[in-house]
Amino acid sequence: MTPSTPASGGGAPSPEVLLHLARQAAAAGAAVLARRDPEALDATSKSSDSDWVTAFDVAAEHAVRTVIKGARPHDAITGEELGTTVPAGFTPDGDRVRWSIDPLDGTTNFIRNIVYYGTSVAAAGADGTWLAGVVRAPALHRIYWASRGGGAWLSDHGSVRRLVGPRTGTGRLLGTGFSYDAATRAEQVVALGALLGGYGDVRRLGSAALDLCLVADRTLDAFVERGLHEHDYAAGALIAEEAGLAVHRPPLRPILDGGPTEAERLAGVTAAGPAGLIGSLTGSTSGSSSGSASGEGRA
Repeated sequence: MTPSTPASGGGAPSPEVLLHLARQAAAAGAAVLARRDPEALDATSKSSDSDWVTAFDVAAEHAVRTVIKGARPHDAITGEELGTTVPAGFTPDGDRVRWSIDPLDGTTNFIRNIVYYGTSVAAAGADGTWLAGVVRAPALHRIYWASRGGGAWLSDHGSVRRLVGPRTGTGRLLGTGFSYDAATRAEQVVALGALLGGYGDVRRLGSAALDLCLVADRTLDAFVERGLHEHDYAAGALIAEEAGLAVHRPPLRPILDGGPTEAERLAGVTAAGPAGLIGSLTGSTSGSSSGSASGEGRA
């Protein structure tokens, strides 16, 4: 089977095959974002006056879906703007994959021409294990990618290197973000002081997908955020994990089983960093990570 050939007949596609397709799909989405035109944003608010969608979010998701459906028409796809589509006759067997798409993570940044935004594409196997993920940030000229067992990689202005995870030293930086929900945000602000123990400062860049990638490339030392959607962390968490970080995904109800309630999502914590940090958040002495789309630890 060549990397561009869809799997068929009784066998799960390899992470490498899915990564090849994820890279093509993310490139299609990022190409839409690269055509950013401030006169054509058509921005409208969703859940709050800080939560926006633009014509570019929707166009980028259509572009990503077109690439995936062209190669694997029988897979399920979950996207931030267009929801979950499940093909007729879909059964979660060994050959079926579900894709999780954030066509424009960092929409507010995109609207205001702040460079931290990008397209995130991830694929999970039939058992829910994340197998491949790509985050492509056109304004930064960076592409991050990982496949299960294949390591994490970065192309920065065309220069490629493998990502090797956490560093040691002083002046460590913690990345985080804040919920659009006012009550949750107030609680996050109160909790931030405790999270900063052992960290010299905090950064809030406005894209969870890129925050996770920046932990993987050692720009940040850790990332913790509450209330993320699956599409926010799906690719970035795998990239951080494959770079050698401990990663915690929130144990949310799987999307194909109806997904989490709003309260469940707002309570869920996503984190990447040293094992000790993850252990302090989860109560685990090992700081072990969870690699499944349901957050329940299937590897």
